[in-house]
Order: sequence, then structure tokens, then C-alpha cells
Amino acid sequence: MDRVNPFRRVRIGLVALVIVLLGGTIGYLLFGFDLVDALYQTVITVTTVGFNSPRLLSAGSNGFTIALILVGVGTALYTFSAVLEVLIEGHMRELVRRRRMERDTARMDQHVIVCGLGRVGREVARFLDNTGREVVVIDRDPERLSAVPYPSVHGDVTDDSVLHQAGIDRAATSVAAPDTDADNLYVTLASKSMRPDLQIIARARNQSSEAKLFRAGVNRAVNPQQLGGNRRAAFVTQPHVVDFVDVIMHDGTLKFRLEEQTVSGDSPLVGSTLRSAEIHTRTGAPVLAIRRPDGSFLTNPSPGEAIEAGDVLISVGTAEQLDALAIFATRP
Repeated sequence: MDRVNPFRRVRIGLVALVIVLLGGTIGYLLFGFDLVDALYQTVITVTTVGFNSPRLLSAGSNGFTIALILVGVGTALYTFSAVLEVLIEGHMRELVRRRRMERDTARMDQHVIVCGLGRVGREVARFLDNTGREVVVIDRDPERLSAVPYPSVHGDVTDDSVLHQAGIDRAATSVAAPDTDADNLYVTLASKSMRPDLQIIARARNQSSEAKLFRAGVNRAVNPQQLGGNRRAAFVTQPHVVDFVDVIMHDGTLKFRLEEQTVSGDSPLVGSTLRSAEIHTRTGAPVLAIRRPDGSFLTNPSPGEAIEAGDVLISVGTAEQLDALAIFATRP
């Protein structure tokens, strides 16, 4: 049987205590007490402080007092124990933490929602947080959420209300990383029904699941087993290349980073060539590849290659160089 929520116990106890105090006050009023004396007599009876009664009690009021003691003392003890449970067991601290996380989530915009905090979801959230992206994680296991340093929502990732709490209306991307393909599919369907334009990256265990996820509307389906196999094979054939890519993409020990930047429609780069734009000269970040809006790649593009609106420039450089390229590519 589920344990009663301690805050619910406090609410029940306080309501019951108020009813007892009102009932006792009304009872003593009927025995001829004035309002202040009736309330005073009720309070000292329920709390058993032992002060003298402000009036002599008749046989009827004595019987009423006995009944009030039996009911009131039990009610007061129940309420006090519920309050102590909340304070001692740290529920108040958890409530404050949850309220703070709700405020943090409410102010977020263009953040990433990580659905499922298993091994994959935990690594995704850690990497995104390290890169400075705002992250909200969702999981049904409160123990998993208790150790994360970023905003979290406790609940089922397929529940619309839980997704709303995570700010799906304002999110840029959702990463579906539950343990099963069925849950990933449900998360995708629930998210797309609420935000058809939301970018969704989902975990898939096999190729048949990938096809279903794409039909459900995911933008990317990632198979960890396949990626792990490809990575092991790459270590056999090109270990130094793999190490370099890992360092420049994930490690952060080098000052150089590999990033992408989308060219906006009003950017001064539109219509110019790589030579005439002088991207490398102006920003210091060389363009390694261009991805066209149709999804095709131009690797090691020639200086005469024209730049179009919607092109994605893949460049390598320092943070300052890449920031300069971002300004160049997006501002008129």
C-alpha cells in the first residue's frame, strides 16, 4: 500500500484541528461561556496545558470536556507528528528545491528536454550541461533525479502534463532516451502531438525500431549499439583520428572546437563565395564542409563555392573565432 503523502497528512491534520477548535468553542458557548472564554477553554483542553478553567464547569460541561479531550488531544498529536515528519525528514527542503526548479524551468527558452535518465540519458544531459546548454531531465525514478544538478521533473515521460512541466512549449529539442523502444515511440508521439515543429532525437535499439521512429516523426534516430561497434572498428583502423575527434568534440582540453553554424537569409554571406567572403581572414575559422539545405555535403569546399541561405557551415576554431563566425553568418 502506498505511503500517504506527508503534506497531505499535514493538511488533513490542520483541517481536523480547526474543526475540533470550532466545535469546542461552539460547545462551550452553548454552556454559557462568552466567546473569548469558550475559545480559551477549548485551547487549554485540547493542548492539555493544565491552566484553570475561566468558569466553573457543570456536569454537562464536564462531560463535554472529557469528550473534547479524547478527540482533541488525538487530533493535535496527529497534526504535530505530521508537521514534525515534514520538517525532520527534509520534505520541506525538497519542496523548496522543487519550487526553485519549477521557476528555473519556467524561465527557460530553446532548452533541451532529456526524457529518461538511464545510462544514455545521463551522458546526454551531462554533455549538454558541460557545453552550456540549458537542460531539463524527466524520469519516473526520484532517486535518479535527486543527484542531478540541473532542473528535473519527476513523472512519466509519456504524460502530457509532465512534458508541459518540462517546458515543451518553449523547448528547442527533445532527446528520447528511455530504456525500451516502445517508450521512445510513445515519447515521440506525445511530443509531436504537442509540438509538431519540435526537433526530436530518439534512441533506437534496432533498425526496425528506427523505421517506426522516423514514421512517428523523429528527426534523428541513434542506435547506441551500432555507434559503439563503429567506434571500436574505427579504433582499430584510425585510432589517432578517433582520439582527435573525441578531444575536439567532447573533451574540452584543447582550445579548438568543431562546430556548425547556419547561414541566415539576411546574412552578408548569402550570394558570396568562400573566397570573396574571406571567412577565414575575418574570423580565423576555416570552413571544413558545407551542408546544403537539401542535406547534401560539400567537403573541403573550393574557394569559388557559393554560399546560400540555409547552408550549414562546419568549422573548426577557438571559441572566439567561432563566435565571430556565428555573428558573421547570422547578422545582416
